[in-house]
Amino acid sequence: VQLVESGGGLVQPGGSLRLSCAASGFTFSDFAMSWWRQAPGQERELVASISARSTATTYRDSVRGRFTISRDSAKNSVSLQMNSLQVDDTAVYYCKARALTGMAYWGNGTLVTVSS
Repeated sequence: VQLVESGGGLVQPGGSLRLSCAASGFTFSDFAMSWWRQAPGQERELVASISARSTATTYRDSVRGRFTISRDSAKNSVSLQMNSLQVDDTAVYYCKARALTGMAYWGNGTLVTVSS
């Protein structure tokens, strides 16, 4: 099983980034996908999630309207489009796959730094 995040980097406040997570080694369509983040000294927090059939999405309040989660079943990938980035969005972003059984897999993370 692998979840490989990409797309992180340094961006100025107000800028945009698109994170991607490539999944392999499990039945992608059976898993809900989500993005989490962890800032230095902070607990890991849920940013956005999307159901296995893409019928439902959720966002934490601070990113709603700025971030968009999507998944591509043909490519076994999930993306997070991040617009109007703020300094407080600086964190390591993780991709997570979770089945209804509770089985879960994590990626290793990609660093997003928002700074002028």
